[in-house]
Amino acid sequence: MFIQGESGTGKELSQHGLALQQARYAVHRPDCASLSESLIESEIFGHEKGPSPAPTVKHGLVEVADTGTLFLDEIGEMPIGLQAKLLRFLDSGEFRRVAGTRP
Repeated sequence: MFIQGESGTGKELSQHGLALQQARYAVHRPDCASLSESLIESEIFGHEKGPSPAPTVKHGLVEVADTGTLFLDEIGEMPIGLQAKLLRFLDSGEFRRVAGTRP
């Protein structure tokens, strides 16, 4: 679902109501426009660090939300390359963590 409207019209209240109604886990990341491209990509898709024997993995919001609902604010303000990655994820259901080697 895509909730659209002017600033201050209650979009966030709508998303909270939907999350309660669905009884599934909901993840919300406010204002994608306020973060750098690399940071928002890492937040959405997660990242893996280092080739060490025990790599550090940060799970992204798409993974944490799993079959629940993910709310992203101001996606139209995200860099176009990241919007394309998000659309590819929505189309295929697959993603790759930043610095990850497999989907």
